[in-house]
Amino acid sequence: MRETGAVTTENGRPRPQITSAGIVLLTLARRVETELNAALTPLGLTVARFGLLAHISVIPGASFSDLARLSGISVQSVHTAVKTLVANGLVRDSTARAGTASTIELTDAGTRLLRKAEQVAVEVDEHMFGPDADPIQRQIGQSVLAAFAAEPDS
Repeated sequence: MRETGAVTTENGRPRPQITSAGIVLLTLARRVETELNAALTPLGLTVARFGLLAHISVIPGASFSDLARLSGISVQSVHTAVKTLVANGLVRDSTARAGTASTIELTDAGTRLLRKAEQVAVEVDEHMFGPDADPIQRQIGQSVLAAFAAEPDS
């Protein structure tokens, strides 16, 4: 039987054999989400609520359905989250009356909190993909940014 040398990481742990890009990305996404959730906790936010604030910020007059589609969650979950954001003074739901479309927008406090959360996200990104990060993670981060920065084929 032929022995093969195990490939190890810089810290000496065995590096798993990679056979699926999807599994690698899901694993890394979970790590990023865990770190970002932990970093957002002192601000009273989760990744999901941070995402909602960001979507509300860039889509004036976004409906609950729009926010659900963009966030990948149910309309009912968006209603619940927006109620919490309204109760915390972070968004305003200017619904004229029941059954009419809502106009959801950030309050000044919501805008300030969103800016703080964006800075936290930059710090997590720097930790996960910056110069001191694992070289493979740095490469993945650079590849993702390059893929989305590239102009689409004409």
